[in-house]
Amino acid sequence: MDVGRGTKQDELAFAGLETLAALVAGGDVSSRELVERSLAQIDAAQPLINAFRCVREEAALREADEADRRRAAGERLPLLGVPIAIKDDMDIAGEATPFGCPGSFSPRTADGELARRLRAAGAIVVGKTNTPELGQWPFTEGPAFGATRNPWALGHTPGGSSGGSAAAVAAGLVPAALGSDGAGSVRIPAAWTHLVGVKPQRGRISPWPDPDPFNGLTVIGPLTRTVADAALLLDVLSGSHGADAHHPPLPPESYARASRRDPGRLRIALSFRVPFSGAPARLDPAVRARVVRLAGLLAGLGHDVEVADPAYGLVGASFVPRAMGGLGRWAERHVEQPELLDPRTRHAIDVGRRLRPLLGVARGLERFFHHRIGRVFNRFDVILAPTTAQPPPRIGAIDGLGNWDTDKVMVGACPYAWPWNVLGWPGVNVPAGLTDRGLPVGAQLLGPANSEPLLLALAAQLEEAEGWPEAVPPLGEPAVGASAVGASAPGAAPADGVASDPPRADGRGQDAAGRSADDAATDGASAPARPHAAERAGASDGRAPTA
Repeated sequence: MDVGRGTKQDELAFAGLETLAALVAGGDVSSRELVERSLAQIDAAQPLINAFRCVREEAALREADEADRRRAAGERLPLLGVPIAIKDDMDIAGEATPFGCPGSFSPRTADGELARRLRAAGAIVVGKTNTPELGQWPFTEGPAFGATRNPWALGHTPGGSSGGSAAAVAAGLVPAALGSDGAGSVRIPAAWTHLVGVKPQRGRISPWPDPDPFNGLTVIGPLTRTVADAALLLDVLSGSHGADAHHPPLPPESYARASRRDPGRLRIALSFRVPFSGAPARLDPAVRARVVRLAGLLAGLGHDVEVADPAYGLVGASFVPRAMGGLGRWAERHVEQPELLDPRTRHAIDVGRRLRPLLGVARGLERFFHHRIGRVFNRFDVILAPTTAQPPPRIGAIDGLGNWDTDKVMVGACPYAWPWNVLGWPGVNVPAGLTDRGLPVGAQLLGPANSEPLLLALAAQLEEAEGWPEAVPPLGEPAVGASAVGASAPGAAPADGVASDPPRADGRGQDAAGRSADDAATDGASAPARPHAAERAGASDGRAPTA
């Protein structure tokens, strides 16, 4: 569906962080106008997409008015007056941080370091986005809030665990959002919603008040429509709290400037090897074809592209005790009603407790894997790999499953991202295109320690060639804008959950059912749709609470 842009409100919805900041700075639009637009978009889209756990309506409007007064007084800040969203595992004063869990949680009394830096840059946090319980699944669904839906195809997941943030940006509710990535949780939803998602070097963005979340696996990163917006957020947010466990060196220049540089002629390893994860995983032909297409584009841009794989070995031995132990540690510190958690969450917490004696060994293995996996960078500058093995599954793919069956679905869909969390090195998801049914997929650019400047420069070169920001979901513009969203809104999902007449990325044909050969595998790999969690829990209209 070709949804035309005609109004100022429609143009602002997908203008991007850098553009909106410039408009506010130049007096072309007020912060009040931007925040009111964002809040109206969120309110209209919430029953359909369910991206937000809470909305800071009154606080955000007060902060917007203050931003306008500061701008009128001559103050200039990188993000002054621009609305933004954060994932619900990040603290902002006055709001609770349930991290996707049901039960009672007290409001936090102080900003986390991320919120402090956003405020210092002038940004207006309009709300906190949904995430599954303790961020443990690559699908943003759970009994505490229901299911967050993908703006590109409402019957499908936007991914997780930063799925609320990804859905909010993809739908044009905010120009950018922050997520966290402990096993691909920024890169996976970015891939499945046609966004740029950056997993920075460990410690690049302070996670304080948690000095070392999930035993070093989890980092905070941006989800944006453009590389320039991601670089801007990295510049604003980079830096350590004094009590952080990790303090990476500062880059030689700003990320914004690095992203504008020609990356030069690079040696790029095209890798499809699935790291050993225990559960089976198979690369969907639709995903493979689109990553191969990107590899061909990179070769056409002058880079040397060769098929080669990192020597992953048993890298999971360093991952599992740290991930499971992190679940238990967070729950013990913050969850007052553990009996309300999903049985799979309680089981994972119990496993984490049993594995605690192995934490020291697991962390000690990291240096070994730095050497083993890092050998690939003796021959190559960057790795190009799929971000996920499958296009986004349908909502409810893990409903009612036990732990092992849930793990099989997760690993089958998302086996590629997590080793870089063990290593602590940076990676960037870039859009790889849409399947023939309009489902986004992505590819990740992976580098060695502290290689964000190079990865951003390469991603920006791809963006210039591909024109990603021009594509918006069929749910786009005024469907989540000035008018209320309903079943008849443009892009609303039919019974199969795929928005009608999706925008095409590759110009290939479809059969009468809207399928091609590569999508037959996609449909076969996805679990059948089940009633999503909000329906099972008797949720009403899905609106996020306001504060």
